[in-house]
Amino acid sequence: MVPRRRSRLLVALAAVLGLTATAAPVALRQAVEAARPADLAMPTARLVVDRNERLLRPFVVENGLWRLPATPADVDPLYLAMLTELEDRRFREHRGVDGRALLRAAWQMATSGRIVSGGSTLTMQVVRLAERRHTRTMPGKLGQIVGALALERVASKDRILEAYLTLAPFGGNVEGVRAASLAWFGHEPRRLSAAEAALLVALPQAPEARRPDRFPEAARAARDRVLDRAEAAGLLTREAAATAKAEPIPTVRRDFPMLAPQTAERVARETPAEARIRLTLDRDLQARLESLAAERARAIGDRVSVAILVADIATGEILADVGTAGLLDARRDGFVDMTRAVRSPGSTLKPFIYGLAFEHGMAHPETLVEDRPTAFGSYDPKNFDKTFHGTVTVRRALELSLNVPAVQTLEAVGPAQLVSRFRRAGVEARLPDLSPAGLAVGLGGVGLTLRDLTALYVALAHGGMPVPLVERWTAPGSAEPRKPVLDARAAAYVTDILAGTPGAAKGDARIALKTGTSYGYRDAWAMGYDGRIVVGVWVGRPDGAPMPGLMGADVAVPILGDVFVRAGGVTPLPAPPHGLLAATSSTLPPPLRRLRTPRTEVSARRAGPSIAFPPDGARVDLGFRAGTPAPLALQVRNGRAPFTWFADGVPIGREPFGRDFTLRPSGVGFLTVSVVDADGRADRITVFVE
Repeated sequence: MVPRRRSRLLVALAAVLGLTATAAPVALRQAVEAARPADLAMPTARLVVDRNERLLRPFVVENGLWRLPATPADVDPLYLAMLTELEDRRFREHRGVDGRALLRAAWQMATSGRIVSGGSTLTMQVVRLAERRHTRTMPGKLGQIVGALALERVASKDRILEAYLTLAPFGGNVEGVRAASLAWFGHEPRRLSAAEAALLVALPQAPEARRPDRFPEAARAARDRVLDRAEAAGLLTREAAATAKAEPIPTVRRDFPMLAPQTAERVARETPAEARIRLTLDRDLQARLESLAAERARAIGDRVSVAILVADIATGEILADVGTAGLLDARRDGFVDMTRAVRSPGSTLKPFIYGLAFEHGMAHPETLVEDRPTAFGSYDPKNFDKTFHGTVTVRRALELSLNVPAVQTLEAVGPAQLVSRFRRAGVEARLPDLSPAGLAVGLGGVGLTLRDLTALYVALAHGGMPVPLVERWTAPGSAEPRKPVLDARAAAYVTDILAGTPGAAKGDARIALKTGTSYGYRDAWAMGYDGRIVVGVWVGRPDGAPMPGLMGADVAVPILGDVFVRAGGVTPLPAPPHGLLAATSSTLPPPLRRLRTPRTEVSARRAGPSIAFPPDGARVDLGFRAGTPAPLALQVRNGRAPFTWFADGVPIGREPFGRDFTLRPSGVGFLTVSVVDADGRADRITVFVE
């Protein structure tokens, strides 16, 4: 005996057949004309996609549903062929209702006492899904048929198929074939295996009873029946069907993509009206660098986070934006986007200090500077290693990231000018208590973000010209011209120095590299660029707690090196512009041989040269009595190089930079030694050598 529910359905099917075939075509037509077609504009997930339209992150719709928009072009053709073969073979031919299918379903149910095949077309199913209809009753089924006929009058077949691909249920809160493919297989439905396609066809028929994570055997049986039908229809060979049946059923539901989660959420919040947001990120690179950040943070410490930013030098497009080592890791404050957190930049600003000195004609990479204990009023900077290196070139001072020469140079160019150059790149330095820029800016006494530093280094890598950073994909337009951060010559000098920094070699190629460590070991930085991209790396604790031993060269540089590898390798740096001065310290023009600052000029005017050794009137035993006399060591303080030395009024030598000199007296007796500096000031001593 046929169960009561099935009996009612049989009556409904018979009544529909009667209506469509005999007595009431006019009434049916009037009902269809009066019916309001189903609204197919159902809300779908807002999507954030990468530069190549690949999914970075979807957002749920009402009631927490994962319903992603899908079109036939988004789905593997094999799935579409299986779907229409099993659900609606004459989908392209009928007008919403397939009378032959209804008749077949009614006859099979009448003769077997059970439902053998469904009579619903894809259009009828779309009506049921869109209107949330209950169609297990005669009125419900009649309403579904009328709704299908009405819908076909206003919607194309492709639009109806698109609605099915978007609304079909796949268990739990997953709707639509695209969401289902991501949930059960972890990839888009554009490429599906035969087994995957068959499972996606089978699930909507009983989405809860066939959920693979709860009822894998039911899911397998349903999938295999679809494969049998596909084989019978000639969609699969016997071998392909057998291979597909051997493929395991997924038993775990996968997480939906959540790449660049903080950036995606922020941009989605800033653009509430946009359903599809396209970023400049590269999904593959983003995924690789998120994994890198998580791996390195775990290796460094429990509460450490890592942030990475990669930008294209030519366009300013951000290719990767990693704000955290783990979004859901509370120990690392993973919710904090460290690419936008204001931190101390450490020594990463020193290249711009020297760049300004190069631009203003104050210095050259081979200009000599003094790395000696120096107080700037109450400010008494010291080097990171607590040692001093004496007279060094600017090149060496920047390679070693020495502090006193950088502060001396900043004093010469002016901290206010440095900060104003930052603004040309769209970077606003955060100064403590809104105070004017001071000399401490050069050593990290200012607040900047990783995004700020990346913008500055993009300008440096672009020949000094700023390129605005962009994260949303927009049509190319004419950017408003900006003034240079540095001129091309100065930028080239800086790049040449940074490319010689220890650690800058990456195989056969070199990158321009600068590290930084903020006061108290709170922030470790590495900024680097080649001929294509700028990479910025920050390592530290988001809460700002110090981490003794955390240094940019030790923890941030290795990460930066891996970023270049995962970004495709190092592109050679561009050739320098014409007009650069190639010289050594001794062959530079006199004004460039030694850095002149207001402090050194005042000091030079205040004190002429003074012979520090030997003191005037001293007796110096050089070993004449032993027959092997040693040379007499001389040393001068104050004054300004070059220094010319005299012995008993006769010139004996000229020292262009150094303050030490030696001479060999001709014999025992009194000796008068004189020295004259660059400004013509002199000093003289008389000693007795023996």
